[in-house]
Amino acid sequence: MNGIKLAVFDMAGTTVNENNVVYKTVQKSLKDAGYDVSLEMVLEHGAGKEKRNAIAHIIDLISLNKVDSELIDEIFKKFREDLKLAYDNMDVTSYEGVEELFKHLRSKGIKVVLNTGYDQKTAQKLLQKLEWQIGEHVDDVITADDVKVGRPSAEMIQLAMKKFAIEDASKVLKAGDSVVDIEEGKNANCGLTVGVLTGAQTREQLQTAEPSLILDNLSALKEVL
Repeated sequence: MNGIKLAVFDMAGTTVNENNVVYKTVQKSLKDAGYDVSLEMVLEHGAGKEKRNAIAHIIDLISLNKVDSELIDEIFKKFREDLKLAYDNMDVTSYEGVEELFKHLRSKGIKVVLNTGYDQKTAQKLLQKLEWQIGEHVDDVITADDVKVGRPSAEMIQLAMKKFAIEDASKVLKAGDSVVDIEEGKNANCGLTVGVLTGAQTREQLQTAEPSLILDNLSALKEVL
């Protein structure tokens, strides 16, 4: 296992298959507010980020005028309402082989932590739909609500390390489907950073962040370690 003691996995697009509904919902919220953005732009510039920050960043890229924080708050509020409705009415599954991977890693004494740019409430809804229990399927879940600064800051990974008394970041693996996930891992000095192609971004986009490796899906990690 290359000495890995902690594996930190992104949720949507990496371990959880929700067909990019979060980014489709970001796009809808922006369009409802009068911003004509494509899904491709949302995926490129919003993937992996705390969602209010993603909305603010995209608006900043396309708007000629500075947008006040109150408007961003309104769009973010609408996004959360729309996302809750979307998740309430859709099936959510894990990607094939992911639960087996978690079980395998945990059997080897490796802590498995999920982290996400979602808020805690949304993350918990996903866990409920998947019927995943902390302590049974994964060891912990850390969300954007748990830290002051979201991705690509290292804070979520550092919090996971602190919780499990892991001081050597070279013993930590971070995997995700976006450049921001990889940057987060590099900012935390993780020993392995892994991009996966099941979610938001392409191989070419992920390569710009120079991960340790890129896999077609997360379950392939079992054969690599």
